[in-house]
Amino acid sequence: MLWIEKYRPVTFPEILGQEQVVQHLSSFAACGTLPHLIMTGPHGTGKSAAVECLARALYHDNWDLNTSIFPVSDLFSQGKSFLEQDDRYAHIYQKNQSLIVNFKYILKSYASMRPLDAEFKLMVFEDAHALTRDAQQALRRIMERTSNTCRFIFTTTNPSAIIPAISSRCLPLFFAPSGQDIILSHLLDIRAKETAGSPVCSDDDLDLIVQAASGDMRRAILLLQAALQSGRCEDLLTHTSSENATIALQALNALRDGDMRGGIRRMESLMIDYGLSGSEVLYEARTIVQKEYNHPALAIALADAENRMMHANNEYIQLGAFATGILDVFS
Repeated sequence: MLWIEKYRPVTFPEILGQEQVVQHLSSFAACGTLPHLIMTGPHGTGKSAAVECLARALYHDNWDLNTSIFPVSDLFSQGKSFLEQDDRYAHIYQKNQSLIVNFKYILKSYASMRPLDAEFKLMVFEDAHALTRDAQQALRRIMERTSNTCRFIFTTTNPSAIIPAISSRCLPLFFAPSGQDIILSHLLDIRAKETAGSPVCSDDDLDLIVQAASGDMRRAILLLQAALQSGRCEDLLTHTSSENATIALQALNALRDGDMRGGIRRMESLMIDYGLSGSEVLYEARTIVQKEYNHPALAIALADAENRMMHANNEYIQLGAFATGILDVFS
C-alpha cells in the first residue's frame, strides 16, 4: 500500500502546515454552508485531502454520496475514451456527441441529482486549469442555475487559467508549500511507525528527502517509502531529477549562450507541453541556478520574477521579462 494513501488526512487536524485554510474550512463545516471555492497551490500541499476532509465534516457517513469528483486533466487529455472506460460516466456517455457536449451533459446530470440529507452537494473539479475555455463557459452557466443545490470547488496549481467569470464567483484559498520543519517532523513520525529497530534512513537522510521534496509533502512521503523499502537512501537527489529540470537547464544554458529565442521557447514548452504554471517554471529555474550557477545576480532576477508573477495576469510575458533579465546577467 502506498504510504501517501495510508497517511492521507481524514480530519482537519491531520492537514499539516495549512492552519489558515483549515480554519476557514472548519468554520464552513461548523456552519453547515460554504461558498464556491478555488483551492490553489503547488502539488502535494493538501488540496484534494482538504476537500475530502470538508466533505466528511459536512456529510459524515454520506460524504462520498454527496461529493462528485471530476478528474478534469484525465478527461480532457484522454477525451471520449476516458468516458467510455469510466463506470461513472459510461451509462450517460453519448458516443455520437463531441467531448464538450458530453461534458456539459454529464455535469447537468450530476448537478440535477438531489443531495442526500443535505441542502447542497459538492461538485469538485481536480486540476481545473485543464478545463478548456468552452468547458469553463458551459460550467459558468451550470453554476448559475444550480447554486442553490450545488457548491463548486476547483483545485488547481494555475489559478490564472480559470476565467474571471468563474473565479469571481469563488472564494480563493491558497495552500502554501509545506515548511521544512513540518515535513521533517511528519517523516520522523512515519519512520518511527514503519521501521523496527534501527532505521534504514538516518536523520541526515531525512534532511536530504526534505530538501528534495521542496515543500511537497506527498513527494516527501513517496521518497521516504522508496528509501526505506529499498534499503538505500544514497543519491536521492540524483534519482529525483525530472524531465522538467532537464528542460529548465537547457533553457538557462541557451540564455547563457545568448540564445534568447531558444531559452524562451524551452520555458514556454514547460507550460504548454508539460502543464506547469509560470511559478512552477521559475521554481525549476531556481533549483538549477542553485545547483549549477549559484550567482547572486541570478538569485535577484529570480526573486524579482517571482514577485511579478504573483501579481501578473500574463505568465508568458513575465517569463519573457525574466529571460531578458537573465540574458543581461550572463552578458
